[in-house]
Amino acid sequence: MPDYTCAQCNLPLFPIPITMEATATVMSFTLPSPKTQTRQLLNRSINPFNLPSSPKPFKTRHYRFPSIQATISRSKKEETVDAVRKQLENCYLLAGINYKGFTVKQFQELRKALPETSKLLVAKNTLVYKALEGTQWENLKPCMKGMNVWLFVHSEEIPAAIKPYRDFQKEKKLEDNDFIGAVFEGKFYGPDEFNKLETLPTRAEIYATLLGSLKSPASAVVSTLQAPARELVMVLKAHINNLEAQGAAQ
Repeated sequence: MPDYTCAQCNLPLFPIPITMEATATVMSFTLPSPKTQTRQLLNRSINPFNLPSSPKPFKTRHYRFPSIQATISRSKKEETVDAVRKQLENCYLLAGINYKGFTVKQFQELRKALPETSKLLVAKNTLVYKALEGTQWENLKPCMKGMNVWLFVHSEEIPAAIKPYRDFQKEKKLEDNDFIGAVFEGKFYGPDEFNKLETLPTRAEIYATLLGSLKSPASAVVSTLQAPARELVMVLKAHINNLEAQGAAQ
């Protein structure tokens, strides 16, 4: 063993043997099983206020274009309105009939029973009224409910146009399928007032009245002039035609 002396005092120093032992400790650990991890997650307390906010779902915008069916439906409605307006040309009377319970066969028979100057049309009330708005026929608005068929009369012979349906109604025992209303010369006639329309004088009767008044005293002529406007107009027309015929004969 070597000698060690102090450099200052020159005294010998005795060496002290020092031994150090290092022990390495290896730490080993194992992961918990999946069941244990699941149990720990379930038992862990969760603060609902700390939960991450879920993202808002993405909304897809769908642009709707008019379908072919909707276009066809709109076209049919316009055709119906135009058909009603066409029937209003040279129309003297427009009446509604409740046709609920009518069979196809009955409807066809009714069409055949009417004169050529009368037309039947089945259409929705909303479409019919759309065609009547702004005209003298819009007074028919109280009839725009229920299932109706519309009678267009293109003749001055109103009783002759109504009578075929009365006969058909009586033959088929359709008491519930009555007239629901009508407009004549801008005036509305309810079901209880149809008797006035059915008893209007015919053209022949007006001519007979005119001839009788011309041969009668002045009081009879005055009473004729006090008749409704329609009768007065027809009387004047007949008188003019009579004068023209006499002039041609001379």
